[in-house]
Amino acid sequence: MDAQDLKHYLADAPPSVVRLEIEKHFDALNDKQKRYAHFISRYVDSYPSMSPDSHQLLTGTSRAAFEGSRVVARQISPESEPTFDFILALHKSCAGDWKALQAKTGISDDELDHFFNYAAQFLGNNGNYKSFGDAKFIPRCKESAFAALAGTSPEAQKFYKATSGSIFSADQPSLMHLGYPEEGHLTTYYPNSPDITQGEIEAVSAWMGEKGLLPENTRLVKSKGDVFEILIASAKQTVPSAGGDIGTETEFKVDDGVLAGKTIKLVYGDYAKEMAAITANVKKAAENGDNENQQKMYNAYAKSFESGSLLDFKDSQRFWIRDKGPMVESNIGFIETYRDPAGIRGEWEGFAAVVNMERTKAFGALVDAAPSLIPLLPWEKDFEKDKFLSPDFTSLEVLTFAGSGIPAGINIPNYDDIRQTEGFKNVSLGNVLSAKAPNETIPFMAEKDLPIYQKYRDAAFEVQVGLHELTGHGCGKLLQETAPGEFNFDKENPPISLVTGKPVTTWYKPGQTWGGLFGSLAGAYEECRAELVAMYLSCEFSVLKIFGFGDGSFDLNSEAGDVLYASYLSMARAGLVSLEMWDPKSRKWGQPHSQARFSILQCFLQAGDDFCKLEYHGDDLKDAVISLDRSKIPTVGRKAVGEYLQKLHIYKSTADVETGTKFFGDMTNVDPEFWGKKVRDEVLRNKQPRKVFVQANTFLDEATGKVELKHYEATPEGMIQSWAEREV
Repeated sequence: MDAQDLKHYLADAPPSVVRLEIEKHFDALNDKQKRYAHFISRYVDSYPSMSPDSHQLLTGTSRAAFEGSRVVARQISPESEPTFDFILALHKSCAGDWKALQAKTGISDDELDHFFNYAAQFLGNNGNYKSFGDAKFIPRCKESAFAALAGTSPEAQKFYKATSGSIFSADQPSLMHLGYPEEGHLTTYYPNSPDITQGEIEAVSAWMGEKGLLPENTRLVKSKGDVFEILIASAKQTVPSAGGDIGTETEFKVDDGVLAGKTIKLVYGDYAKEMAAITANVKKAAENGDNENQQKMYNAYAKSFESGSLLDFKDSQRFWIRDKGPMVESNIGFIETYRDPAGIRGEWEGFAAVVNMERTKAFGALVDAAPSLIPLLPWEKDFEKDKFLSPDFTSLEVLTFAGSGIPAGINIPNYDDIRQTEGFKNVSLGNVLSAKAPNETIPFMAEKDLPIYQKYRDAAFEVQVGLHELTGHGCGKLLQETAPGEFNFDKENPPISLVTGKPVTTWYKPGQTWGGLFGSLAGAYEECRAELVAMYLSCEFSVLKIFGFGDGSFDLNSEAGDVLYASYLSMARAGLVSLEMWDPKSRKWGQPHSQARFSILQCFLQAGDDFCKLEYHGDDLKDAVISLDRSKIPTVGRKAVGEYLQKLHIYKSTADVETGTKFFGDMTNVDPEFWGKKVRDEVLRNKQPRKVFVQANTFLDEATGKVELKHYEATPEGMIQSWAEREV
């Protein structure tokens, strides 16, 4: 890779390290709730090395604290886990005295800073590929500096050697991105299977769908002798005596299709050590739960993680939905499927968070208003749930979030059958939304718009997250043949498609799911649909009133109008900077949210009537800014958003994969000469470091049952220390 291309893969210098503030909300919990949060935190997100003064507080608690994060590391790249161990072995060897360590090596101050910057970004992403964009990042210093650091400790040397040079390797451009093996990209969802094809992956997925075997906690290996091994994450390494989710059989011969004559084997015990430790500790969380639903939820987790059953995991989500208004909120498991190139296998994640009661009131009011808001969306009732299942919607302050990144909001579970008939939950992560990087710059924003944008972007984002999660992901009906010959709509008089004006001819067949049909495109497509719902409904001033802006009356020149303007400005700018995540060589998007937001910018630009423009004067685009006509948001802008949203929704609702895929593909297509070259080059020149979060730790005094909270500095050194003190 030449130097020009390589510079885009260098670690941020410095990274934007911010602290997740939690102390005020954690202190408001009672002792039992603090212990509950502690055990959740310990098994979902921790990693080795422990300071001596923490030891007495941690005696007797479980090592499962960091095991979940080890699963995440292994899901990212082969070198991520030994790189974690290398960084933390260095901290252990010098007891956090980095200057003393530097003195042993002779490396310069700049080289030590480059190590810190890389380590902070690495720990913030739980691996060496960006959680937002799936692109690899490498240190800015020479490899000799890392080698010198490794030489100061036998343990660090061992782990550094185990990375096999992959920390710095950049000679194969395709391996700088996560993706399908046949395209030369890196993935650990299909380990040791360089010759597995996308067609074979899809065929195995289809076989799993026919059998009723859910994919989220699996990986797939193509081994010798035409055998495909489905690895199932579980503490037990054999099929449960009572049978797995599809019985006791573990070997199947395929008779037809792409896999004709080949064998599929179920192999239990993937991540066995980690899953065993997690299983042991979820039971401790259950013992400290506030109510029966929490206890049943964690017992269901224990059954799932021990046996590998996702049917048991689905039960845990049912109990989670029923746990209304908890003071400590949590969810764990193999959840989001963004990083699997096939879009069906989940990355491990888990969180423990404390409810912000004041902000939750606003979200509760939004839930109350949802039944009156959803009918405003641009489709008929045939394409909407028969009844809106009012969810719990809370504003949370994150104590711990394990995974490769932290979102601003969450809407789960992701199982359509539960969402459609039993409900879901929404959470907004308040201290993630409010976390600010020091000395932040805001490119592509006109000078005249900066005051409003800076003053109201947080408020606008909170409104957007609320509408996105609640009404966006929470709305819509999938037309289904729920069982052979049984339908959730009138098949003899099918609904009229608002797009074609004709009766619908496609729907979901038994066993088919939204994600399974739309595959790798599903994530970006659904995020786009939810974002569009938020943009469409944010034009309702009654919604803005719920969040404390205005009296509900229409007034574009009011403070509520400022929030609406900031919302549309933010989306347009987000669509522009999303080009960072588009790869001109493969002509593919590396991040679903970015792909979605770019398409919405295209929607704004295509609205006409000078509603939205990219303004610049020189060919180099160095003065490029977003120009958006505030007065036309409720008319031209909302009309364009509604038309785009209507098509996406109808294609999804009716399982019209062919039309929906082509339509969304056209909207997310990047013209290579202007957008892919000129605009993207300017976006990359102005690229800002993405925030990485320093999270607090909790320590339990076994003698008193009291839990202590410890915060860390918002620096790379503070980030390393926070991870080092999570070992148990």
